[in-house]
Amino acid sequence: MTWHGYGESMKKTFWVLVSSIALAGCAPRRPPIQTVPHVDLPRFMGDWYVIANVPTFVEKDAYNAVESYRLDADGTIATTFTFRKGGFDGEVKRYQPRGFVHDTQSNAVWGMQFVWPFKGDFRIVYLNADYTHTVIGREKRDYVWIMARQPTIPDADYRRIVELLAREGYDTTQIQNVPQRWEPTQPAN
Repeated sequence: MTWHGYGESMKKTFWVLVSSIALAGCAPRRPPIQTVPHVDLPRFMGDWYVIANVPTFVEKDAYNAVESYRLDADGTIATTFTFRKGGFDGEVKRYQPRGFVHDTQSNAVWGMQFVWPFKGDFRIVYLNADYTHTVIGREKRDYVWIMARQPTIPDADYRRIVELLAREGYDTTQIQNVPQRWEPTQPAN
């Protein structure tokens, strides 16, 4: 390559660009996010209150968010996500994506389809032994959902979950609590 006719500034810009590209290829890659070893799908089905999350654009300003799962005969998971927008008395929003189990050995890696043919990454990265607390994460570590069978979880359990997410590479400063307030006789859906 000859540099005749190019100024020193252009030469430096070129070499900075080449160096940046080369170094980007050497940047350390995060290890894959860890999922739970096995999920008993029928036991996992039902209502999960969203306790905290790194929200998608749809979930910003969500109250009383609940994710509900139903295992269909074809092995897919009918999902209903409901919440109130902007407050406990806000407009009810409802989304009904479909889950597809990708890893049938563990049942912990799904594709969640809101719009055909696209399936978002959905990984069960935490599930306690009694199936009362779970965490859904993504390989990109961009979104996360901390969920429970009840509208609250003990502070110590919440702290342990956040620590796990930090170890998995999440920026835990992005996690936001989802306000939950339910009357004792009020159903989740």
